[in-house]
Amino acid sequence: FMIENVKGLLTHDDGKTIKTIIDTMNASGMYNVIYKCVDASKHGVPQKRERVFIIGSLKTLMCDAFQFPEESATKVVLKDVLCNVPPSVGAKYSAAKIVLFAMIPQGGCWVNLPEQLQKDYLGNSYNSGGGKRGILHRLSMEKPSLTLLCTPSQKQTERCHPLEERPLTTREYARIQTFDDDYEFVGSLNSQYKQIGNAVPVLLAKQIGQSIRNMLSSV
Repeated sequence: FMIENVKGLLTHDDGKTIKTIIDTMNASGMYNVIYKCVDASKHGVPQKRERVFIIGSLKTLMCDAFQFPEESATKVVLKDVLCNVPPSVGAKYSAAKIVLFAMIPQGGCWVNLPEQLQKDYLGNSYNSGGGKRGILHRLSMEKPSLTLLCTPSQKQTERCHPLEERPLTTREYARIQTFDDDYEFVGSLNSQYKQIGNAVPVLLAKQIGQSIRNMLSSV
């Protein structure tokens, strides 16, 4: 079996949650269990996306131990995938937000605005401390994307296009998640963003699957 979950699983309830999961799986004595936090950007995906993978293999298979795929020597960045993207539907920004993003460089966020505009936009949270670098964040063509979420335009988790004052379209989302261009998403705009944002990046899923197959082929 393979289980995938967010990185926070490792620290949830001071680490008790992941311990309970692993202890429960080991209690039957049936499985060899291994887990690891994997960053998709180190496996050919143009996105910094850290997720926990738990792999269990039946001891009766008498196969080699599971080996997580090796990390890639090179990183894929947004300029490698945000070109010739097929047209698709996408969310929109308000006129006021477009004005703000026009002041923010690639890789920047609200901290690049004049101080008064920072205070106006953040309101009371301006003085609350913390990083908050997801607010009014513009992606960079020279870097992998931040983790794609179920919507590209929530105030705390903006994912603005590197070169244009707009959110990423659904097909741009899919490119960053390494779906083929002919993969079809259906339903409402919000549903399509959610389908793509919740997915395991296709290329990473393929590599994990190949590692499982390699393990099973050793039986």
